[in-house]
Amino acid sequence: MAQDTSSGADSPRRRPGLLRDQVQLVKKKDSDRYEIVPIEDTLSFEKGFFIVIRACQLLAQKNHGIILVGVAGPSGAGKTVFTEKVLNFMPSIAVITMDNYNDSSRIIDGNFDDPRLTDYDTLLENIRGLKEGKAVQVPIYDFKSSSRIGYRTLEVPSSRIVIIEGIYALSEKLRPLIDLRVSVTGGVHFDLVKRVFRDIQRVGQEPEEIIHQISETVYPMYKAFIEPDLQTAHIKIINKFNPFTGFQNPTYILKSTRPVTVDEIKAVMSKEHTETTEETYDIYLLPPGEDPDACQSYLRMRNRDGKYNLMFEEWVTDSPFIISPRITFEVSVRLLGGLMALGYTIATILKRSSHIFYDDRVCVKTDWLEQLNRKYVQVQGRDRLYVKYVGEQLGLDGSYVPRTYIEQIQLEKLVNDVMALPDDLKTKLSIDDDLVSSPKEALSRASADRRTKYLSRYCLFLVAV
Repeated sequence: MAQDTSSGADSPRRRPGLLRDQVQLVKKKDSDRYEIVPIEDTLSFEKGFFIVIRACQLLAQKNHGIILVGVAGPSGAGKTVFTEKVLNFMPSIAVITMDNYNDSSRIIDGNFDDPRLTDYDTLLENIRGLKEGKAVQVPIYDFKSSSRIGYRTLEVPSSRIVIIEGIYALSEKLRPLIDLRVSVTGGVHFDLVKRVFRDIQRVGQEPEEIIHQISETVYPMYKAFIEPDLQTAHIKIINKFNPFTGFQNPTYILKSTRPVTVDEIKAVMSKEHTETTEETYDIYLLPPGEDPDACQSYLRMRNRDGKYNLMFEEWVTDSPFIISPRITFEVSVRLLGGLMALGYTIATILKRSSHIFYDDRVCVKTDWLEQLNRKYVQVQGRDRLYVKYVGEQLGLDGSYVPRTYIEQIQLEKLVNDVMALPDDLKTKLSIDDDLVSSPKEALSRASADRRTKYLSRYCLFLVAV
């Protein structure tokens, strides 16, 4: 059973053991109600879910009346998904979404994340009503029209547990009423991707407009008003859900440096194929806090014929294939400033001259990369087996390079760094371009004791190994 104490100032020592045993209760200071002892470590999405369920059960056993649970976090972090997961597990609870308390008359300069936008009078009135055992009228907000379109009746749930979900669910106005405070955060990059996808569907905004809004209002509001509130959470959850995993139709790519003639390419294409040439500049943007040697979720801004496209993409390797889910939006170059304000940095700029052949099933192109001073041939398509077949017809089997261009650049930079190492350490490393499958792998082949010896002198080369 959970341990109780008489004061919130002296928290009992957390007991090791089962996950459920990590939840302990403590009586609130100057109150007859209980709360849980804050858990210092951040928890994964799944562990946090079970801890929250356990905490709700214990609080319902010890406290009378309504148990209020606040779930807060930045836009796109996964608050709604988390709350729905709890609701599916405990269908007898009730959920209040703070977005429904938006007051459109208070919107200033299109800032939907301003804390003053929330109609706290109605929200607090609803909370008081539920605490008194009464049914309440909860507003319904329509995002496309930015207006309140009606109300719904919310009864007191049989479980007595009510979740309040929203970016300001742990704000100073609500904290005194909250029995369990939960924060859900992700990372700037995946939160950005999820927010863009969500607002396209929910609000109908253009991607560039969404990203500008995030960089100019959402992120500053988060740092100023939301992040400090999240520090008060009893349970802190990190949501590492990757939005790219939901993509059902990725592109399959085979890549080789083996020379292929134009006639050979035309021979494998349909008669109705299209042939074109293009020159592109790809700006690879490293997400905030990411290791450039391990990152597989760059943002890519492409300049082609004076027009810019922003690519949300991530790649995985299933040798010899590179598998890349991707969504592309046309944007303006001024968006680059907004992304850099969010903490993105330019990793590299890659100039590419391409000769492209495509039909309705496959795309074959030759790329000359100025930065690598090398030509590649790529076979791309949505049908994995057909891409494999075309690669075989071009005679590419046995020559595939299962790396993206940015990975190849990272690898060759690292190999050059390795070549500068002392001879006795260099002999411990394999820098065979055909064998090393990632930038980190080259250094990982060095013996641990030799790496340690040279760590202080060559930390730039050995970082993140």
